[in-house]
Amino acid sequence: MTLQQLEYVMAVYRFRHFAKAAEYCNVTQPTLSSMVQKLEDELGIKIFDRKSQPISPTPIGKSIVEQAWKVLLRARKLKETIEEEKHSLLGTFTIGILPTIAPYLIPRFFPQLMNKYPDMDVRIVEMKTDEIKRGLMRGDIDAGILALLDEMDHFDSEHLFYEQFFAYVAEGDTLFKKDNIKTADLTGEYLWLLDEGHCFRDQLVRFCHLKAAATSKKAYSLGSIETFMRIVESGKGITFIPELAVYQLEDEQRRLVRPFAIPVPTREIVMITGKNFIRKTLRSLLVEEIQASIPKDMLALRQTQKKI
Repeated sequence: MTLQQLEYVMAVYRFRHFAKAAEYCNVTQPTLSSMVQKLEDELGIKIFDRKSQPISPTPIGKSIVEQAWKVLLRARKLKETIEEEKHSLLGTFTIGILPTIAPYLIPRFFPQLMNKYPDMDVRIVEMKTDEIKRGLMRGDIDAGILALLDEMDHFDSEHLFYEQFFAYVAEGDTLFKKDNIKTADLTGEYLWLLDEGHCFRDQLVRFCHLKAAATSKKAYSLGSIETFMRIVESGKGITFIPELAVYQLEDEQRRLVRPFAIPVPTREIVMITGKNFIRKTLRSLLVEEIQASIPKDMLALRQTQKKI
């Protein structure tokens, strides 16, 4: 029995598909299947029911998967302890990040980070808040970048920056003529909102009292801020964008941006890790690099802003 075999078992369990598991592990499917088969032969049991679609663990296989996860987690902690003792930046480090943060933050620091530290193996995965929490608890990811919310006491958090919300208003909309947007103004328009479960959406709904609008016939749920922006640019409705997104806009697009009236709704972006997180040297470096890529006035909460 080897750690590699256990890693293959966990990959099959995660993807419920041998080909996808092999691709994730960067090996051929026959190699992965053979290694799993050898482990099954050694243990004298079947870990997976290969006839089911998708592939699922057998009853005894579920116990094997649970123990394999614990062994791999302990082995990983052992390696991380050694790397941290050496203040090393080596090894794979996986970060889960919200889809409403990733497109605007990652380009600001990630290419520069890779150029500056070419031996680092930092991997980025877009995930919703609940997925990040589960990923950290299971050990699937090392850290998460998300908006600070209640019920995060089970994790350690490092402040990154504050980011206010902006309205993005179609030129033909009645609110286009306003210099700033009040929450009371957001009634009766076509509001392009993210699906439920996105904290970006949930925070705005609470702050702006948008529950009635969110369930009306004129409120639509899709899945991408960028999609909403294209709809607004085509002349229909209102959506909301984070502050970092404004820095990516062309002059013509900036004409559609409207700030909120004071107090301006603002979210705090943090990096969270598990309470027993070991690689603090690497975490500190990432926090420093991210903050260095952010406009300085976004590092602290401004008097005109209200954290939500």
